[in-house]
Amino acid sequence: MTNDTKQPNAIQTQAIQGLQIAHGWNAYQAACPTRLMLNRIADKWTVLVLGLLESETKRFSTLQQEIGGISQKMLTQTLRGLERDGLIARQVYPTVPPRVEYTITALGSTLVGLLAALRVWSETHMAAVLEAQRRYDANEGAPALPMGSGLRRVRF
Repeated sequence: MTNDTKQPNAIQTQAIQGLQIAHGWNAYQAACPTRLMLNRIADKWTVLVLGLLESETKRFSTLQQEIGGISQKMLTQTLRGLERDGLIARQVYPTVPPRVEYTITALGSTLVGLLAALRVWSETHMAAVLEAQRRYDANEGAPALPMGSGLRRVRF
């Protein structure tokens, strides 16, 4: 990096070192399957589930209790998708009733730092985002008027 650019922080450095782009994949191409993966990892439920599984194995009911607002159906869909993609593992124990636990896989662990950075950014900048939304909504999303144009916004 040059002297006139910012040095990456620890999370960015870890992410950069962990990235090895396979030849042939290009998310900017319409038919590239990496877009499906981007859909998965950009999902809020994915971010929250992997964040909770980072440190310990958890049961379905524990995940549902710890993730406020997630429905049973949505948690089930999220867990199935993450398992299918190899990001988590599901272990069923032959008890009555059956006990099911979820744990993050080695592949899923490679995402944790990146997703944690997104979550922390969201938590850190939420006040600024809400203020921007308030300003936008107050102007009804209208584009700014040119300075010195003599025009003024009229509400109907």
